[in-house]
Amino acid sequence: MRKELYNAIRNRLSALCVNAAGEYYERPPEADVDDELYPCAIKHIDLWNHNVEFLEQEAPWPRPAVFIEFAPFKWHAIVPGIEYRAQPLINLHVVTDWAEQKNIGEFRLLDKIHELLAGLEGGTFMEFDIDSSATNHNHEDIVENIETYTCTAFRHLK
Repeated sequence: MRKELYNAIRNRLSALCVNAAGEYYERPPEADVDDELYPCAIKHIDLWNHNVEFLEQEAPWPRPAVFIEFAPFKWHAIVPGIEYRAQPLINLHVVTDWAEQKNIGEFRLLDKIHELLAGLEGGTFMEFDIDSSATNHNHEDIVENIETYTCTAFRHLK
């Protein structure tokens, strides 16, 4: 479930482009990922590993960046030993550079991310939707917005 969900989120976010006017749009499915006509809006996507806590110690990553965190969750047996369900929380750590906050551009980015991800479904999850949002102001040069999503997850064995 986590692998499928991670890849689905990554693929959707990788398709988000931004033009010179700062307008977001989705790259057409038939377009080449490396085509310069479709500049990626999100420059780095990875698993969360407390990335913003060690900015001075890590190699820098380009921003905006999104780090995907799977919070601990509990599986509930539907058919013991065979089928399980859970309601996991998935945190998207959306990291942008701190800039003059006149147009609050990162909030437009958060809205576009939600538009791309709301209702996402796969073979092992469904009903992917936003649960909560938080803004972390504890960093000098960046802003970290944490968008928490939830879904219904399935795990089938045998």
